[in-house]
Amino acid sequence: MTATEVAPGLLLRAGAQSSFALADYRLAAFDMDSTLINIECVDEIAAAVGRKAEVAAITEAAMRGEITDYKASLRQRVALLKGVNRADLQRVLDERLQLNPGVASFVAALQKAGLRTLLVSGGFTFFSNVVRGRLKLDFARANVLEMDGEQLTGRMVDQPWGDIVDGEQKRRTVLDVCDLMGIAPSQAIAVGDGANDLPMMEAVGLSVAFHAKPAVRERAVLSLAEGGMDRLLAVLK
Repeated sequence: MTATEVAPGLLLRAGAQSSFALADYRLAAFDMDSTLINIECVDEIAAAVGRKAEVAAITEAAMRGEITDYKASLRQRVALLKGVNRADLQRVLDERLQLNPGVASFVAALQKAGLRTLLVSGGFTFFSNVVRGRLKLDFARANVLEMDGEQLTGRMVDQPWGDIVDGEQKRRTVLDVCDLMGIAPSQAIAVGDGANDLPMMEAVGLSVAFHAKPAVRERAVLSLAEGGMDRLLAVLK
Protein backbone atom coordinates (compact mmCIF):
# COMPACT_ATOMS: atom_id res chain seq x y z
CA MET A 1 0.00 0.00 0.00
CA THR A 2 1.35 3.40 -0.96
CA ALA A 3 1.93 6.10 1.62
CA THR A 4 2.86 9.77 1.69
CA GLU A 5 5.73 11.19 3.73
CA VAL A 6 4.25 14.01 5.81
CA ALA A 7 7.39 14.69 7.89
CA PRO A 8 10.89 13.16 7.90
CA GLY A 9 10.46 9.43 8.51
CA LEU A 10 6.71 9.80 9.10
CA LEU A 11 4.33 8.20 6.62
CA LEU A 12 0.59 8.66 6.15
CA ARG A 13 -1.24 5.63 4.77
CA ALA A 14 -2.92 6.28 1.44
CA GLY A 15 -6.63 6.98 1.79
CA ALA A 16 -6.48 7.22 5.58
CA GLN A 17 -9.17 9.36 7.18
CA SER A 18 -8.22 10.57 10.66
CA SER A 19 -7.97 13.88 12.46
CA PHE A 20 -4.50 15.05 13.48
CA ALA A 21 -5.81 17.69 15.90
CA LEU A 22 -5.09 16.68 19.49
CA ALA A 23 -8.24 18.55 20.53
CA ASP A 24 -10.25 15.77 18.84
CA TYR A 25 -8.82 13.10 21.16
CA ARG A 26 -9.24 12.31 24.85
CA LEU A 27 -7.17 9.14 25.33
CA ALA A 28 -3.82 7.80 24.10
CA ALA A 29 -3.05 4.08 24.54
CA PHE A 30 0.51 2.77 24.30
CA ASP A 31 2.15 -0.60 23.99
CA MET A 32 5.20 -0.83 26.26
CA ASP A 33 7.98 -3.12 25.01
CA SER A 34 9.82 -1.64 22.00
CA THR A 35 7.30 1.23 21.98
CA LEU A 36 7.53 3.19 25.21
CA ILE A 37 10.75 1.39 26.17
CA ASN A 38 13.82 0.20 24.27
CA ILE A 39 13.69 -3.53 25.06
CA GLU A 40 11.51 -6.63 24.98
CA CYS A 41 11.58 -7.41 28.70
CA VAL A 42 10.92 -11.13 28.31
CA ASP A 43 13.99 -11.47 26.08
CA GLU A 44 16.23 -9.64 28.56
CA ILE A 45 14.95 -11.74 31.48
CA ALA A 46 15.74 -14.87 29.47
CA ALA A 47 19.35 -13.74 29.19
CA ALA A 48 19.69 -14.42 32.93
CA VAL A 49 19.20 -18.14 32.29
CA GLY A 50 21.10 -18.29 29.00
CA ARG A 51 17.97 -18.54 26.86
CA LYS A 52 17.77 -15.10 25.25
CA ALA A 53 18.25 -16.31 21.66
CA GLU A 54 15.58 -18.98 22.05
CA VAL A 55 13.05 -16.64 23.65
CA ALA A 56 13.85 -13.70 21.35
CA ALA A 57 13.17 -15.85 18.28
CA ILE A 58 9.67 -16.62 19.57
CA THR A 59 9.08 -12.96 20.46
CA GLU A 60 10.13 -11.80 17.00
CA ALA A 61 7.84 -14.30 15.28
CA ALA A 62 4.92 -13.26 17.50
CA MET A 63 5.48 -9.55 16.87
CA ARG A 64 5.68 -10.10 13.12
CA GLY A 65 2.37 -11.98 13.23
CA GLU A 66 3.91 -15.29 12.22
CA ILE A 67 2.66 -16.86 15.47
CA THR A 68 -1.07 -16.28 15.69
CA ASP A 69 -1.66 -17.65 19.20
CA TYR A 70 -0.01 -14.94 21.29
CA LYS A 71 -1.12 -16.44 24.59
CA ALA A 72 0.49 -19.78 23.81
CA SER A 73 3.68 -18.10 22.66
CA LEU A 74 3.90 -16.04 25.84
CA ARG A 75 3.27 -19.05 28.06
CA GLN A 76 6.03 -20.87 26.18
CA ARG A 77 8.45 -18.01 26.74
CA VAL A 78 7.57 -17.49 30.39
CA ALA A 79 8.01 -21.22 31.07
CA LEU A 80 11.62 -20.84 29.94
CA LEU A 81 12.14 -18.18 32.64
CA LYS A 82 11.59 -20.61 35.51
CA GLY A 83 14.23 -20.10 38.20
CA VAL A 84 15.10 -16.50 37.34
CA ASN A 85 15.63 -14.50 40.54
CA ARG A 86 13.99 -11.22 41.50
CA ALA A 87 17.49 -9.74 41.52
CA ASP A 88 17.81 -10.64 37.83
CA LEU A 89 14.57 -8.80 37.09
CA GLN A 90 15.86 -5.81 39.00
CA ARG A 91 19.09 -5.81 36.96
CA VAL A 92 17.10 -5.73 33.72
CA LEU A 93 15.14 -2.79 35.11
CA ASP A 94 18.21 -0.91 36.37
CA GLU A 95 20.70 -1.69 33.59
CA ARG A 96 18.74 -2.33 30.39
CA LEU A 97 15.37 -0.61 30.46
CA GLN A 98 15.22 2.94 29.12
CA LEU A 99 12.44 5.06 27.69
CA ASN A 100 12.67 5.26 23.92
CA PRO A 101 13.83 8.58 22.45
CA GLY A 102 11.17 11.26 22.43
CA VAL A 103 8.70 9.25 24.50
CA ALA A 104 8.76 11.45 27.61
CA SER A 105 8.28 14.68 25.67
CA PHE A 106 5.56 13.18 23.42
CA VAL A 107 3.58 11.81 26.35
CA ALA A 108 3.98 15.10 28.22
CA ALA A 109 2.66 17.00 25.20
CA LEU A 110 -0.42 14.79 25.04
CA GLN A 111 -1.02 15.23 28.75
CA LYS A 112 -0.65 19.00 28.43
CA ALA A 113 -3.27 18.88 25.67
CA GLY A 114 -5.66 17.19 28.11
CA LEU A 115 -5.42 13.57 26.97
CA ARG A 116 -5.51 10.73 29.48
CA THR A 117 -2.89 8.03 28.96
CA LEU A 118 -2.99 4.23 29.08
CA LEU A 119 -0.22 1.63 29.03
CA VAL A 120 -1.52 -1.76 27.87
CA SER A 121 1.16 -4.40 27.55
CA GLY A 122 1.72 -8.08 26.90
CA GLY A 123 4.74 -7.58 29.15
CA PHE A 124 4.92 -7.63 32.91
CA THR A 125 3.83 -5.47 35.82
CA PHE A 126 7.30 -5.66 37.38
CA PHE A 127 8.36 -3.25 34.61
CA SER A 128 5.10 -1.56 33.60
CA ASN A 129 4.50 -0.21 37.12
CA VAL A 130 7.84 1.61 36.93
CA VAL A 131 7.20 2.94 33.43
CA ARG A 132 3.74 4.11 34.44
CA GLY A 133 5.26 6.03 37.33
CA ARG A 134 8.01 7.62 35.26
CA LEU A 135 5.56 8.89 32.65
CA LYS A 136 2.71 9.65 35.09
CA LEU A 137 0.29 7.54 33.05
CA ASP A 138 -3.34 7.37 34.15
CA PHE A 139 -4.06 3.68 33.48
CA ALA A 140 -2.05 0.50 33.00
CA ARG A 141 -2.65 -3.19 32.39
CA ALA A 142 -0.02 -5.92 32.01
CA ASN A 143 0.71 -9.52 32.97
CA VAL A 144 1.83 -10.64 36.43
CA LEU A 145 4.77 -13.04 36.72
CA GLU A 146 4.22 -15.69 39.38
CA MET A 147 6.97 -15.98 41.98
CA ASP A 148 7.80 -18.61 44.59
CA GLY A 149 9.78 -16.67 47.13
CA GLU A 150 12.45 -14.89 45.12
CA GLN A 151 12.24 -17.03 41.96
CA LEU A 152 9.97 -17.11 38.93
CA THR A 153 7.83 -20.23 38.65
CA GLY A 154 7.57 -20.09 34.87
CA ARG A 155 3.88 -19.16 35.07
CA MET A 156 1.72 -16.04 35.17
CA VAL A 157 -0.99 -15.10 37.67
CA ASP A 158 -4.62 -14.93 36.54
CA GLN A 159 -6.19 -11.53 37.19
CA PRO A 160 -9.82 -10.41 37.62
CA TRP A 161 -10.06 -9.33 33.98
CA GLY A 162 -8.55 -12.55 32.56
CA ASP A 163 -5.33 -14.48 32.19
CA ILE A 164 -3.02 -12.80 29.63
CA VAL A 165 -2.91 -9.44 27.85
CA ASP A 166 -2.96 -10.47 24.19
CA GLY A 167 -4.20 -8.50 21.20
CA GLU A 168 -7.87 -9.02 22.01
CA GLN A 169 -7.35 -8.03 25.65
CA LYS A 170 -5.55 -4.87 24.48
CA ARG A 171 -8.56 -4.00 22.34
CA ARG A 172 -11.00 -4.69 25.17
CA THR A 173 -8.93 -2.66 27.63
CA VAL A 174 -8.88 0.38 25.35
CA LEU A 175 -12.63 0.11 24.77
CA ASP A 176 -13.26 -0.34 28.50
CA VAL A 177 -11.25 2.78 29.33
CA CYS A 178 -13.11 4.72 26.63
CA ASP A 179 -16.37 3.57 28.23
CA LEU A 180 -15.09 4.53 31.69
CA MET A 181 -14.24 8.00 30.39
CA GLY A 182 -17.54 8.34 28.54
CA ILE A 183 -15.89 8.84 25.16
CA ALA A 184 -16.18 7.16 21.77
CA PRO A 185 -13.33 4.91 20.55
CA SER A 186 -12.88 7.41 17.72
CA GLN A 187 -11.59 9.84 20.36
CA ALA A 188 -8.65 7.55 21.19
CA ILE A 189 -5.15 7.17 19.74
CA ALA A 190 -3.25 3.86 19.90
CA VAL A 191 0.51 3.51 19.44
CA GLY A 192 2.25 0.16 18.95
CA ASP A 193 4.84 -1.82 17.05
CA GLY A 194 3.80 -5.49 16.94
CA ALA A 195 1.03 -7.66 15.53
CA ASN A 196 -0.63 -7.98 18.94
CA ASP A 197 -1.16 -4.20 18.89
CA LEU A 198 -3.26 -4.26 15.73
CA PRO A 199 -6.61 -5.07 17.41
CA MET A 200 -6.45 -1.96 19.59
CA MET A 201 -4.99 0.16 16.80
CA GLU A 202 -7.86 -0.74 14.49
CA ALA A 203 -10.51 -0.01 17.17
CA VAL A 204 -9.62 3.66 17.67
CA GLY A 205 -9.71 6.92 15.78
CA LEU A 206 -5.97 7.19 15.07
CA SER A 207 -3.46 4.34 14.84
CA VAL A 208 0.27 5.01 15.02
CA ALA A 209 3.03 2.51 14.22
CA PHE A 210 6.30 3.31 15.99
CA HIS A 211 9.42 1.63 14.55
CA ALA A 212 7.03 -1.21 13.84
CA LYS A 213 6.95 -4.57 12.10
CA PRO A 214 5.99 -4.47 8.39
CA ALA A 215 2.41 -5.72 8.90
CA VAL A 216 1.79 -2.99 11.46
CA ARG A 217 3.31 -0.22 9.33
CA GLU A 218 1.07 -1.21 6.43
CA ARG A 219 -2.14 -0.99 8.44
CA ALA A 220 -1.51 2.03 10.68
CA VAL A 221 -2.72 5.50 9.71
CA LEU A 222 0.63 7.02 10.68
CA SER A 223 3.95 5.17 10.69
CA LEU A 224 7.12 6.59 12.21
CA ALA A 225 10.23 4.71 11.14
CA GLU A 226 12.96 7.21 12.03
CA GLY A 227 13.83 9.25 15.09
CA GLY A 228 12.09 9.73 18.41
CA MET A 229 8.38 9.55 19.19
CA ASP A 230 8.25 13.32 19.61
CA ARG A 231 8.56 13.60 15.82
CA LEU A 232 4.84 12.79 15.76
CA LEU A 233 4.23 16.29 17.10
CA ALA A 234 5.09 17.63 13.65
CA VAL A 235 1.67 16.33 12.62
CA LEU A 236 -0.31 15.96 15.84
CA LYS A 237 -1.00 19.46 17.14
